[in-house]
Amino acid sequence: MRRLQLITYRHRSRSTNWTLGLLLAFNAGAVNAGGFLVLHTYTSHMTGFASQLADSAVLGNGALFLSALGAISAFVIGAAVCAVLVNWGRQNRLRAIYALPLLLEAALMFPFGIMGAITLTWPTPFAVPVTVLLLSFIMGLQNAVGSKTSGGSIRTTHMTGNITDFGMELGKLIYWNARHTPSVQFVRHEKARMKRSAGLILMFVLGGVIGASGFKLVGFICVVPLALLLLALSVPPLLAEMPLLVAHRRAWQSPRRP
Repeated sequence: MRRLQLITYRHRSRSTNWTLGLLLAFNAGAVNAGGFLVLHTYTSHMTGFASQLADSAVLGNGALFLSALGAISAFVIGAAVCAVLVNWGRQNRLRAIYALPLLLEAALMFPFGIMGAITLTWPTPFAVPVTVLLLSFIMGLQNAVGSKTSGGSIRTTHMTGNITDFGMELGKLIYWNARHTPSVQFVRHEKARMKRSAGLILMFVLGGVIGASGFKLVGFICVVPLALLLLALSVPPLLAEMPLLVAHRRAWQSPRRP
């Protein structure tokens, strides 16, 4: 239980960043791949949506333009909400400042898992069902968590950066250092960076396989265990912080002496 609390604490270490990153990459892979089976789009793929925004503007396709704009807007708002929650927790001197966005993500995944088929019929002004906007918001929220906890070095909802990092380190690994003199720098690969990138990629793919299989076999309800995983990460540390939250609230509500 203590180890779960440390994963969401403001004071970070390489091990807590690594553990949280792997868990979130697995979660993102499952949601992204499973969501594709019912939505026919990857809701964390903002590069694709940005290209779609430009293409549809040139082609004059209003529906595609609105769908891309909606997904990008929801992703941005999700990242912004993460920043608001984390900074609120920091200003209120909470230790588990990253538990708040994870709790919100879990709370949003529950209705998606229970009422997913219903939400597919709910229209929005962006020419896509509310489910697309919900998942894009969740992915933006989660990606911001991984970015803030690691100082921008860990991204959990898209693998472009991780695959690029792995490729660069692989190039360093196989580079032939023919000569080594004081004027020639010896090329070495970074084992930690290569391991981190490979681990995130593998967990994302594993989550994708499990998520797609779950959606295919049991439908939207397979999202509920993923939400429970996030609850296991966020609820225990927040419960431990409750006395501090109550104390802060009483301090703000008590009348101040002149």
